[in-house]
Amino acid sequence: MASWSLSVPAIALLLVIALVYVRGWRRGRRLIRDQRDDSRLIAFLAGLGVVFLATESPLDSFDNLYLAAHMTQHFLLMMVAPPLVLLGHPVLPLLRGLPKPLVKEGLGPFLTWRPLRRFFELLSSPLVAWGVFSFSTIFWHLPYFYELALHSRFWHGAQHASFFWSGVVFWWLIVEPGPGKSKWPRWVAIPYLLTSDLLNTAISAAFVFSGRILYPSYAAIHGSQLETLKDQTLAGLVMWIPGEMIYLIPAFTITVQVVTGSRTRHNYGVTRVRRALAEAGANRLLLLARWRRPLQIAMLAVAVAVVADGFFGPQITPLNLAGVLPWIHWRALSIFALLLVGNLFCMACPFTFVRDLGRKVFPARLRWPRQLRNKWIPAVLLLVYLWAYEAFGLWDSPWVTAWIIAGYFVAALVVDGLFRGASFCKYVCPIGQFHFVSSLVSPKEVGVKDAQKCKSCQTYDCLRGNERSRGCELYLFQPKKAGNLDCTFCLDCVTACPQDNVGLLSIMPAKTLVTDPYRSSIGRLSKRTDLAVLVLLFVFGAFVNAAGMVTPVMMWEHGWHARLGAHAMPLVVALFVLAGAVILPGLAMVLAGGLNLFTLGGRGVMETVRRFVFALVPVGFGMWAAHLLYHFSIGWDAAWPAVQRVVAGTATAFAMPSVPDWLTAAQILVLNAGLLLTLWVVWRVAIGSTGRVRAAVALMSPWAVVSVGLYLAGAWILLQPMQMRGMMH
Repeated sequence: MASWSLSVPAIALLLVIALVYVRGWRRGRRLIRDQRDDSRLIAFLAGLGVVFLATESPLDSFDNLYLAAHMTQHFLLMMVAPPLVLLGHPVLPLLRGLPKPLVKEGLGPFLTWRPLRRFFELLSSPLVAWGVFSFSTIFWHLPYFYELALHSRFWHGAQHASFFWSGVVFWWLIVEPGPGKSKWPRWVAIPYLLTSDLLNTAISAAFVFSGRILYPSYAAIHGSQLETLKDQTLAGLVMWIPGEMIYLIPAFTITVQVVTGSRTRHNYGVTRVRRALAEAGANRLLLLARWRRPLQIAMLAVAVAVVADGFFGPQITPLNLAGVLPWIHWRALSIFALLLVGNLFCMACPFTFVRDLGRKVFPARLRWPRQLRNKWIPAVLLLVYLWAYEAFGLWDSPWVTAWIIAGYFVAALVVDGLFRGASFCKYVCPIGQFHFVSSLVSPKEVGVKDAQKCKSCQTYDCLRGNERSRGCELYLFQPKKAGNLDCTFCLDCVTACPQDNVGLLSIMPAKTLVTDPYRSSIGRLSKRTDLAVLVLLFVFGAFVNAAGMVTPVMMWEHGWHARLGAHAMPLVVALFVLAGAVILPGLAMVLAGGLNLFTLGGRGVMETVRRFVFALVPVGFGMWAAHLLYHFSIGWDAAWPAVQRVVAGTATAFAMPSVPDWLTAAQILVLNAGLLLTLWVVWRVAIGSTGRVRAAVALMSPWAVVSVGLYLAGAWILLQPMQMRGMMH
């Protein structure tokens, strides 16, 4: 207990506030019972407990010794305690808890004083609240003022008070604790939170990446520059990653409310904009369908150029089209297209264009074997890719890259030349499966506009086709289609529908994972083990693929390579990939499913596990996006020397790539968004399965742990030095 501050006045003040609140809470409960009363009481008392922990626990004593301890205090006082206190809706309970004469005669005149009310209205306005919070954050972390608070008890207390009360001002707009309703539209809170997150990221990055000691007092205490920098880096991470979550969780929740219209206040303008965008999208959709063939021809021309340069051009990765376009530009742009719209690559796929030309020669009369109508083949191929990419350095061999692309053309031509439909896309192509799974978080979906119109349809042209279009080759019947799985965005169903009732609809990303309807040509996700395995490879493979290029993992691989012999690297990589993409997810599923067994009482455990596996898609997609953002940000201009060499015969010298200052923050932001979307789906699946909050929390808890574990692994990977693959030779 020697390291506890335990200031009697501070503890007494917290106890008095708690007693006053509880007294007022009990009085209010006698007047009007609200089912939220208990949660509000718990939140308020928890907020006071966090204040006690931040100011009276050993954190306060270690504040003078470790910067990380100070950052933890900062985090608790600004971002945890204030929202908890405000979630208790403290104004009325505190007033009711005070003696009535004091409230009526002492506080009453001040509470009704118009200038004071106007001051509080001004203080709670978005710009002022944001400014107060930001000023408090920046001011107290300037070296001069930080050192002042570090060596003065008075200024130390003033710093803590500033943190807490500026936090109350900031979070008031988000929590809206009343009394009365906020006059600000709910959507204002979204940029309000995101800009605060950017400021938090900038300050945190300064601690993590500055490379110099910001506060000399800690250097004098530690006596070692290395230890001081480690402490400073840890302090930045404490501020960065948990701080990002505190900002992004309410931002995500409010975005869902605004987009879905679950908050009716101020939604008229949003609805009108949504309708206008829908009409504009419908007008452009047929135009997009007409552009499909020109896009495929353009992609085919690029693919032919890449293959030719890969076979016959110089085998210097940065100067060869096969070294830069597939591994840097195509992968990143495909992810960005999935994030912004949907599966646009499959729509413009050059492989299917060659297949369509080949069908003029090959009859394609066979049906795909029933035993192979699943995702096991592409799942195995995806696992082989994860291994071969790392074991043989595919990104660093234009010749091998050219063979892979040429082999893809041959496979598409042979498979779809023998078998009807789009068997290659549906049952073989690992790239297609990657895009199918990724498109589950896309904001667009090919779907039915009006379900009532489809009930009167007798021709089923969207499936069978007509003189206008061939219909859906992947056998997705639009009235029973849900989500983007197996949808190549070819838009044939759009042009085939005689009632113009199929369109590219705006949806809430990942919303299709919340429920488990019967999906045309797919069935229920909870019954598809093959799809669940494919998703696990997609999710865990994102982290394995990114981890393979960070310094600690590469050192581990090369260490075992040296021990086992000159030709052992493929074996070492195979062990790493199997551990990360097969064994680890298998153990996670067994443990999470085992805990769910107790919650469900043994009923439907496997189906529930499969449902939650699909909920992991957003965090996996976030990791893929963050990883490929790294490649694109440092290599977006790498194509120019290669194109110049092919076209003009000479190439300008390519400059040594550098990592932009904003990159790590942007990567963490993308990964955070993936985690939040995954946690939202996990909660919706859990509450939909149980119908009761307590049971839902028990059901989702192991999956929330898996999700957060993946996030922490991803954050660790993104903060490590990464190899600039394909940029140097």
